[in-house]
Amino acid sequence: MAIIKATEPEPGVLEITRRSILSGETHTRRISGTKTQFLNWLGGMWVQRAFPNATKEDREFIISGITSEEWEKEFGDE
Repeated sequence: MAIIKATEPEPGVLEITRRSILSGETHTRRISGTKTQFLNWLGGMWVQRAFPNATKEDREFIISGITSEEWEKEFGDE
């Protein structure tokens, strides 16, 4: 897992820095969530359960570090 950094700069907001498994590039994304949710996911909870209000793009980023732009470039409109 290539989590480089995860912080909670304000309540209910996570800032996650990851290396994309697709491109190898490092990206930072702010998502709605808490440190507890993040720790639950790291502990093995499915991302959909740990972050029920996250968008599919946010969940993909949490799991793989892949951004929407990278996904679109690689796989098209899937």
